[in-house]
Amino acid sequence: MSDVLVVIGIGGMGVAIARRLGPGRPVLLADFDDTALHAAADRLRGDGYDVYTQQVDVSDAEAVAALAARAAELGPVTSLAHTAGLSPTQASAAAILGVDLAGVAHVLDEFGKIIAPGGAGVVIASMAGSLTAGALPAEMETALARTPTAELLDLPFLQEDAVPDAGVAYAFAKRGNQLRVQTASLAWGARGARVNSISPGVISTPMGRQELAGDSGANMRAMIAGSGTGRVGTPADIAAAVAFLLGPEASFITGTDLLVDGGVVAAVRSGSVQLGG
Repeated sequence: MSDVLVVIGIGGMGVAIARRLGPGRPVLLADFDDTALHAAADRLRGDGYDVYTQQVDVSDAEAVAALAARAAELGPVTSLAHTAGLSPTQASAAAILGVDLAGVAHVLDEFGKIIAPGGAGVVIASMAGSLTAGALPAEMETALARTPTAELLDLPFLQEDAVPDAGVAYAFAKRGNQLRVQTASLAWGARGARVNSISPGVISTPMGRQELAGDSGANMRAMIAGSGTGRVGTPADIAAAVAFLLGPEASFITGTDLLVDGGVVAAVRSGSVQLGG
């Protein structure tokens, strides 16, 4: 049986990853939007890819378990890219925590049970998580990293009265992604597999363009202009980073976060870029 690539989320990044890593192997695509999922799969099949689909709500533990089981039925799962998520302009704080935080935790748990020896996974986090690092008390970071998934959304600091808006929820979720990948790397390592996260900057996907047009757009444009590259990222930039982390060249890399942001976080930390309110 051929080794299987699983891509969760069929936005710009997910499709770019499938195109880069999918030739010659079964590709299982998953997304919440069944119509968009089948449209993406049909385009890839038309280009010669061997594509399978499964609708999934990553905030639902049983749905993620079913997805992992389906993937294992196709063959040894050696590559997983989890790109699904919501942004602050798209959803409420509660929805973001359910999808971006708990959803990632479900994926790490369930695919950690079936990932093949020698396999690897990548979770798409965000530079928002990197900017949040160091700003949270140590006990909050420990809770985000280690709380059992079933209890994660019950943490006091994630309750509605403690999270003022969707932007804060997003930052908590993406920092949580980075931390939970660190913790999950031990369980994945026990199976002979690796898992890492990637924290993109502003990427020219439909979601990224929506954010640029939203309330935080001016702040984001200032960060891009002050960064070392001075440009928006592309889905291909992220796909290249995913290919590296899922490939043999990264065999000694696990439990870490790769910041792929064009230098935005470096510019902020150096003081060259000042974040607005």
